Amino acid sequence: MKFLLVFDFDHTIIDENSDTWIVKCAPERKLPNGLRNSYQPGHWTEYMGRVFVYLGDNGVKEDEMKRTMTTIPFTTGMIDLLGFIGENKELFDCIIVSDSNTVFIDWILKAADFHKVFDEVFTNPAAFSSTGYLTVQHFHAHHCAKCPKNLCKRKVLKEFLDKQADRGVSYTQIVYIGDGGNDLCPVMFLKKNDVAMPRQGYTLEKKISQLAQSLSPVQCSVLVWSSAIDIMSYLKLLIKE
Repeated sequence: MKFLLVFDFDHTIIDENSDTWIVKCAPERKLPNGLRNSYQPGHWTEYMGRVFVYLGDNGVKEDEMKRTMTTIPFTTGMIDLLGFIGENKELFDCIIVSDSNTVFIDWILKAADFHKVFDEVFTNPAAFSSTGYLTVQHFHAHHCAKCPKNLCKRKVLKEFLDKQADRGVSYTQIVYIGDGGNDLCPVMFLKKNDVAMPRQGYTLEKKISQLAQSLSPVQCSVLVWSSAIDIMSYLKLLIKE
């Protein structure tokens, strides 16, 4: 009996968007209008690339970024939840699928000593260049019309499950925990026995309920959460069964 927990990162594990939080490092803690207005739908990674160039041009160094990022608060109850998962790793495999980047997630998880809770992190690769600028790339290429150009979370989840199956690992249930519009695609991939846990009041919850209203509901069960304690209560029930 093993369960797979799939977490989004921004507004799910942390209570903010890591990409917009980094703007606190910019001069006067804001971006120039021209840069702010340069975002085009579906091309967030390219936009963040320009933000990182602007920060680099303004002399913002790696250590300052790291200090800023590690002040992001975790979502209510999340520290307890991740502690609980860490204590029950023999029952839970745990992955992150996120549109953030490797540098930000690594900093935040390591600072809070939660990096060992997660078996794998799937997110946009990032690194500091020789000149000290943070650079970010697309996670992969895909052909899904529903998802942003750089990341289809359904494709990530499907490939992970295939790889695990090749190793002889299958899961009793998948629990998908997220908040955003880009979490809908993987949720629609889940089966009847699986559970989607959308965050209350966020886009994913709204999109799932719109599907139910248009009579094409998702196959999996849906449990809404507002605090990570809600998620922990569900997991405790799961392992009691």
